[in-house]
Amino acid sequence: MSILISVRGDMTLAEARQAIFETLNQIEDEFAVRYTRNLNLFINPTDEVGDKVVVRNRLGGEVRRVTKKGAYRSAADEYSI
Repeated sequence: MSILISVRGDMTLAEARQAIFETLNQIEDEFAVRYTRNLNLFINPTDEVGDKVVVRNRLGGEVRRVTKKGAYRSAADEYSI
């Protein structure tokens, strides 16, 4: 089973980050969800007036996917200190 998180409207990435943070806190508090396996987040990049933009890397190639292994874990977390 998956839970869809939908955040609507034009916003900065900082505002989107805060909205996602608040929604995850709500899911954790209200529904007692503590863990998840994998996470997919789709963003629709725009400029300041809401027009679509194409995200490009340093070489000019179009960026369609960014994959991360997960959150950074400190040494204290790794070794249960």
